[in-house]
Amino acid sequence: MPDVGRSHVVTGGGRGIGRAIAERLLADGDAVVVLDRDEAAAGWAAAHPAGRRVIPLAGDAADEAVCLRAACLAEDAGRLAGWVNNAAVFRDAWLDAIPAAETTALITANLALAVTGCAVAVRRFLATGPGGAIVNVSSHQAQRPVRGALPYATAKAAIEGLTRALAVDYGSRGIRVNAVALGTIATGRYGAFLAGREAAAVSAEDQVRALHPLGRAGRPGEAADAVRYLLSDEASFVNGAILAVDGGRSALGLDPEQAS
Repeated sequence: MPDVGRSHVVTGGGRGIGRAIAERLLADGDAVVVLDRDEAAAGWAAAHPAGRRVIPLAGDAADEAVCLRAACLAEDAGRLAGWVNNAAVFRDAWLDAIPAAETTALITANLALAVTGCAVAVRRFLATGPGGAIVNVSSHQAQRPVRGALPYATAKAAIEGLTRALAVDYGSRGIRVNAVALGTIATGRYGAFLAGREAAAVSAEDQVRALHPLGRAGRPGEAADAVRYLLSDEASFVNGAILAVDGGRSALGLDPEQAS
């Protein structure tokens, strides 16, 4: 493959926000390794106009060997400049209903995706120079969990701590690490959630609008634009930041006395 200049790895890149991020980076002329557990999810890559600049890879992003393979593929395409830890596991749990070890395993399932990706990216950046950028995809739930989402919210809070710690540890070596904390984004998963609620879907959408001061859910492309910025040279002095991309959801304090 000819050198295209810059390359990136996007985990969970087969669909939803991950796909939007990958396509945004491809639009800049960069190469992107799209890593996803579901081989079929990355099927869009075969017909993409970016051609050989989009490189699908099936595998578990929590597996270090898989991430090393992703890094090698990216380096074959160009200078590895960015790594996006977007892959996530969604499963609700209640601490009184399952063993503590199972809860811990659910937390680890999400956290391991980010730790493994960061570890591989940091090592490759140090080995090849001159540094690079990592973006971890977090959630508003890291600060304000919703009921039942303990494993996900706890893992995302840990990922934000990981982001800050890595920024401190490796900033002096040219590696920037930041995170985006997303609000509700209108992905296929969100659409499936509404479809599953059937008659209550309109009420659910009303609740989402009320939770976001902009009055709507976000679009995948809006999340992708924020990630692209943090990876870019335009963000060269941004390090250890947790960027809220949530339409103001994290800033909102719902007022029970507010007139309807």
